[in-house]
Parts: sequence; C-alpha cells; structure tokens
Amino acid sequence: MNDVSKHIDIIAAPGVFADLATARELVARALDARGLSGGIVDTATGSDEVIVVPGDRIPVDTSSYSSVVRVDLGQCAPDRSPGIRTHIRGRGLDGLRFAIDSVYFHRFHPGTIVSYGDHPEQRAELRVPVGDGPFPVAVLIHGGYWRSRWEFDLMDAMAVDLTERGIATWNIEYRRPDEHGWDATTGDVASALAALETAPGDLDLSRVVLFGHSAGGQLALRVAADSVGKPVTPALAVSLAGVLDLRVGDERWLGEGAVSNAIGARFAGAQETYEASSPISRLPLGVPHLVVSAVSDDPNLLEISRAYYAAASAGPDSVDYIEGPGGHFAVIDPAADVYRDLVDEVSARI
Repeated sequence: MNDVSKHIDIIAAPGVFADLATARELVARALDARGLSGGIVDTATGSDEVIVVPGDRIPVDTSSYSSVVRVDLGQCAPDRSPGIRTHIRGRGLDGLRFAIDSVYFHRFHPGTIVSYGDHPEQRAELRVPVGDGPFPVAVLIHGGYWRSRWEFDLMDAMAVDLTERGIATWNIEYRRPDEHGWDATTGDVASALAALETAPGDLDLSRVVLFGHSAGGQLALRVAADSVGKPVTPALAVSLAGVLDLRVGDERWLGEGAVSNAIGARFAGAQETYEASSPISRLPLGVPHLVVSAVSDDPNLLEISRAYYAAASAGPDSVDYIEGPGGHFAVIDPAADVYRDLVDEVSARI
C-alpha cells in the first residue's frame, strides 16, 4: 500500500463536535487500528475518497471525490445522493470509527454490490475467494435490533475473514422495520437468499450457510425454516448471539422495546406474527443449525440462546451449541476465540 492509499481525510463542519479533542482521539485510535494515516481537516488533500461530517453547516460536495462516506452523529434520513457511497447515521461519535473501517474495507478488500430489488437497501455485497470454485457461500445477516441506523458494514470484518478462508460471502442489506415495516424486512431477507440463484461467481448453492448476528440471528433462523424445499435451502444456519425468542425479548424489553418496535405491537396484540417470526416457535426448523453465544453478552440474550438450544436439541433437528468468552460482538470478531471456534466448526461441515 502506498502512502496515499493509506490516508483518510475527514472533513467536518465547524462546531459539529462538542469537543474536538475527543473526536481527534477517537479518529487517531481508529486509524492506528487499521494501519492508516489521516485525521480531521478543513480541506481534503490525501485521497479521492473522504469522510464528511456535515452537520447542518456545510453541504456534502461529492464533485471533487470518487467516493464520499457521509457521517451524521444523530439520526436523520438516509442520503442517497450520487457520490455518497455509504451514509452512517445515528451512531453518535462512534460513527467516525465505523466510517474509517468502512473506508478501509472498501479500499483494500472490496466486494461487488448486487441489487436484488428496486429499493436502494435491497442489495448485497458479494466477495468471492481467489482461485477455482465452486465455493461454499456464507450469507451474512447483520443485527442492530432491526433499526435502520445499523447497516451491513457491521459484518465487513467477518465477510473479509471468511472470504480469505475460501468461502464466498453474500453480505445482505435489507429494509428495516422502523422505516419500512416488518413485512418488508422479512420479505427482503427471503428475496436476498433467493437471489443467490442468479448471483455472479462460481458458487456452490448446495453449501450455503446462513449467519445471523443479534437481530440477524432471528432473521437467519426464520428464513432457514421458510426456505426448506426451495431452490436455495441452507445446509446450515448459525445464530450468533441471536434474539431467538421474540416473546421473551418483548417481555424483557430488550433494546428498549426493540422487538415490539420492529413488529409493530406487543406480543399480546400480534401473537400470530410473533409465532411466525420467532425461531423457538418454529421448531423444528428442518435445517441443521448452530447456536453461538458469548458469556459476557447481555444475560438475557445468553439465557435465550441456552433455552433455545435446550428446546431445539430435544427435537429432531441437528443442532449444536458453542459458547466462549467475550461480549456481544465477539461472535463476529475474527480476533476472538469464540469466533475462531465457530468458524472451525462450520468449516468442518462444509
């Protein structure tokens, strides 16, 4: 990598940070973690790809750059303007870290964006290993408690790691229910899985593995059950710290009411929808699956995964359980022991 390729400029509106020194510290740590240089500047000088934090004080000028990552610290509508490669919104100051990671993965481990529908969020990023196929396929379904401020960049590190291990990755984006409704979300996940039939690359669709993290764990196991007998039926479905019992998730008010906010009602008012969507209510799924948890995760999620495994293992499904050290994101972190354990298990099966 040359010096220019390793440089990231962040153009921020005056006054957008409550304390500029704190923002600079966060940026310095995030750049150092990826072996990059750069920082917060008034005018970009180092690259044709920049990060812009506009606030309400400066326009987002994309004419001078090949690619712009927009960051809004608060929640706002998505910016789909030409030249905006991705828009990170509503993640607070930590959005800068996510933006730096997004630039890093886009520059040095790029994938191919494939649309599976007409809406901008109906897309997937395909990465295919070097060499001769056909390759097994990992379908990655991100979490974020079904809220739109969390996007498929959450799964970039996992996608890159699996691709380097010889597994093609299909990292899907989907419309989230807070902006589009529950049916749009579940329909998009099903459509994204089915779209593998026409995806480019030498892919082995008899070796498809679904990976869903957090809220994505619920989506992964639900679509696995729904896909039985269809042209793309997963060989294995993996829940990574998944929300596998929506009734309990609603009762415990996980994520400040994330379950009822996503579905549009509490359990008592939408029991049929909950039972159609909740993996524990769909047992047996009819698909082999693996449940993975980290012991320092939210204890409610840990308990839900353990209870789900107990229920699933009592039935006819082939189901296994892996538990290891770490917090909620350890299960998608290639540096974590529990992640390496689960990847070894999956690799042995495909």
